[in-house]
Amino acid sequence: MKSINLKVNGKEIKADIKPNLLLSTFLRENLNLTGTHIGCDTSQCGACAIHLDGDAVKSCAYLAIQVDGSDITTIEGIADGDVLHPMQQSFHENHGLQCGFCTPGMVMSAIKLVENNPKLSEDDIRSGLEGNICRCTGYHNIVKSIKSAATVMGG
Repeated sequence: MKSINLKVNGKEIKADIKPNLLLSTFLRENLNLTGTHIGCDTSQCGACAIHLDGDAVKSCAYLAIQVDGSDITTIEGIADGDVLHPMQQSFHENHGLQCGFCTPGMVMSAIKLVENNPKLSEDDIRSGLEGNICRCTGYHNIVKSIKSAATVMGG
């Protein structure tokens, strides 16, 4: 067992883990943060996207031991109490989800996409989401949701 210390959704966490434990599994099974979805375990689908030290990353592509000392935000940590993050609110208002499986990863990736460029075009959004797969929608309402949230987030 190895010991790690990190901050998750603003809370200091200390845990003893096996060195081969995936970060996605650690978040879901050790911390019960089940909004981080496991879709492929091969870093192809993006359902497990989180914010790691300020960047959107696929948590199944990291071992938990690799993030020792890091600051992590999951989908559970972006709302302000009962007030949804503007991206979450926009996905809700613009029907940017169907089954919802890809939604947490899509929202986490979209937040960083907008933070890095609030004046995104539709092509910028579609290109920026290439690492996130949705099997239900045609991405039209996802793009619409991100575009709408960008205006609220400073675009």
